[in-house]
Amino acid sequence: MSALHWLNSEAFTAFDQHVMWSDMIGNLLGLGALALGWRRAMLTWPVQLLSGAVLVAAFWAAHLGGGVGKQFVVITVAVWGWYQWRRGRDGSGRLAIRFATWRERALLVVATGLGTVAVASLFLAYPSLSWNPWPDAYIFVGTLAAMVAQARGWVEFWFAWLAVDAVGVPLNFHSGLPFSGLVYIIYFFLVIVGMYAWWQQTRTAPSTSDTPQTTSPSTTAPEGVTA
Repeated sequence: MSALHWLNSEAFTAFDQHVMWSDMIGNLLGLGALALGWRRAMLTWPVQLLSGAVLVAAFWAAHLGGGVGKQFVVITVAVWGWYQWRRGRDGSGRLAIRFATWRERALLVVATGLGTVAVASLFLAYPSLSWNPWPDAYIFVGTLAAMVAQARGWVEFWFAWLAVDAVGVPLNFHSGLPFSGLVYIIYFFLVIVGMYAWWQQTRTAPSTSDTPQTTSPSTTAPEGVTA
């Protein structure tokens, strides 16, 4: 049995829902990556990369082209985010975090909207890529937006994940990926906690004049960042 065949085989059945190994393993890794992101641990990026690689198999089996594309984006952005976070630390190894400017927020929202329309149009033109074009496209582009914001150290990345979760939960349940749907619900609670933690850091961190800078003039997160 090939590794791909095993990943897409059934792990267990619960409440008449068939859970694949790829769906379960990939999402557990994703859950761990989000928790590590909350702690601002550098390990969040390689774990996200591995999660994306495993979930490619799950979304391919569910015939969700946007989901497959999303995981390739996760893999690519994980490499870039890892690099960004290493550049964004000061001499003590702390990650610089901040709220995005209004201009940056506007660019993120507009780019997400235009990207969703573009990807959904592609799915509509080639129906074999996705059976549910608009939600699939929204999750694909929204995930990219959230990861870019995370890599930049913006608190808004937590809000972006909330927006993705709002659509991701029902779509995954309807797509035969119940474990993904369940994990998205857990994501929601982790996102709330992580959002609060990062928000507090922007209020309690020392002034930027007292802290070495490597990239942007931003506040810094305390302990928890590891190489």
